[in-house]
Amino acid sequence: MCNEISRKTALDDLLREFEILSPPPRFEWEGGATPNDLAGKASVRIRDTSPVFRLNGGTLVGSMIPWAWPGPKGAPVFNFRSEGRDFAHSDRVLIFADGFYEYTAPAAPKVKLKDQHYFTRAAGGWFWIAGLVKEGCFSLLTTQPGPDVAPYHDRQIVTLPPQAGLDWLTLARPQGELLRAEPAGTFRVETLRRDGVVLAEDLF
Repeated sequence: MCNEISRKTALDDLLREFEILSPPPRFEWEGGATPNDLAGKASVRIRDTSPVFRLNGGTLVGSMIPWAWPGPKGAPVFNFRSEGRDFAHSDRVLIFADGFYEYTAPAAPKVKLKDQHYFTRAAGGWFWIAGLVKEGCFSLLTTQPGPDVAPYHDRQIVTLPPQAGLDWLTLARPQGELLRAEPAGTFRVETLRRDGVVLAEDLF
């Protein structure tokens, strides 16, 4: 399951890109306080703090909260299955990302480090991940994998292009239509490590 994403775009730059949304939403940080952590990050992991965005009236509100709420047995709930669930009354949010990582078992014997694969949008740019907030933490929704992710994992996070994000917050389209994998060719994948050998650095 996806336990690492990237958001290399600095948040100030992201906010300027909200102008491409139609219509451009009014934006504010929760409580009117701009967060200190505006720099981009090549790696965001479970329990790291990251920005999430929700609607309050017609305003898109950003806040910085941790990834993964504690499950009944204490294990972090960092992914949440979307199929068969109704999220109409849930605290729906969007998580900003420009890449995500998947890990697979190495083919070479005795290698402990998993192979690392990095997914980015084939057309470039950033995207949304559909998420939920509980207990002050967010989790990423997952669905059946699309053709780009299926060779690497049997589940994938629900990704949305920039223009479709507000549809998740408003449920302007049916949930089943929104919470599914995007078409083949949406993502390109680069293998950064195979059989314990670093093939490419995910340089900032």
